[in-house]
Amino acid sequence: MSLSVLLAAAPSPEPGGSLEEAAQQAGNAAGWVEENWSTWLSTGLRILLIVAVAITLRYLIRRALTNLIDRMNRSAQAVEGTALGGLLVNAERRRQRSEAIGSVLRSVASFLIMGTAALMVLGAFKINLAPLLASAGVAGVALGFGARNLVTDFLSGVFMILEDQYGVGDTIDAGVASGEVIEVGLRVTKLRGADGEIWYVRNGEVKRIGNLSQGWSTAGVDVTVRPTENLEHVRAAITTAAEAMAKEEPWSERLWGPVEVLGLDAVLLDSMTIRVTAKTMPGKSIGVERELRWRIKQALDDAGIRMIGAVPLQADGEGATDPAAGVAAPSAYASATSPQSLATAPIPPANLNKHP
Repeated sequence: MSLSVLLAAAPSPEPGGSLEEAAQQAGNAAGWVEENWSTWLSTGLRILLIVAVAITLRYLIRRALTNLIDRMNRSAQAVEGTALGGLLVNAERRRQRSEAIGSVLRSVASFLIMGTAALMVLGAFKINLAPLLASAGVAGVALGFGARNLVTDFLSGVFMILEDQYGVGDTIDAGVASGEVIEVGLRVTKLRGADGEIWYVRNGEVKRIGNLSQGWSTAGVDVTVRPTENLEHVRAAITTAAEAMAKEEPWSERLWGPVEVLGLDAVLLDSMTIRVTAKTMPGKSIGVERELRWRIKQALDDAGIRMIGAVPLQADGEGATDPAAGVAAPSAYASATSPQSLATAPIPPANLNKHP
């Protein structure tokens, strides 16, 4: 059977039916669009409004926080180098502290604003947020258990910075390490030790902190002299050296109070110890102690006061000491054939096996 016969036998489509069906479908689509276009428009405008408000609010808050941090840094730099600046924390410490706080606040503000906006956008699409929030809560709990050390370090760093427990330039004892703080982070604090090594201490591992650079420090010096010295002369020499030190730079700024002679700290047969203390600028006590020892030693030497360990002076006209005076006499027990050595020799035991 040829192809022409098959085409002739097939039924021809009705043009009227297909046009009517297409027109009906087009009318239905137009009606559906006409019924829902207002809903789409209102939803789109609502989403645009939410996004615009969120972006604008985030920009304004971040800009306000940045301006506030810049103003704090400028005020810190203004007092740096002045008399008041020596009593306050240094500019680098305040700069890092303010930048860390600003970074945390900016991150929290962005998370809250954009997260709220995302939830509002999903609500505009008529999406049920209850399962999503429940899943997010479960994921948050699982993440908290899995990264608890990281969360602990982060929270500890935030509270350390907010409470200003220490800052750049402070000398602290963190338990696990001690040294000068060179950088404060939200997770790790960098310390430079006494030998120049750098310690990376996780904030969550710090259980106690001893800050040696806050408030004031105490410089203590023990002066040990012979028990035969006149105490009033010793006190006068120490007081003179301390007063001269307090009038010179830079010790006049590092000393925050007069040098006090507390009195006798110990009295022995061959020595007596006098305790001297002074209130100093925080972190400067070691330097003050060294300078105070230097000046007290010079003052005592000028006053002719002997300290323990000095070579005794010889009287005028006194001859040299006989070097053989300290040599002990030879002992009679040094010779094995001496009567004393023979008398102390052990008696040999008797021979019990010998028979007559």
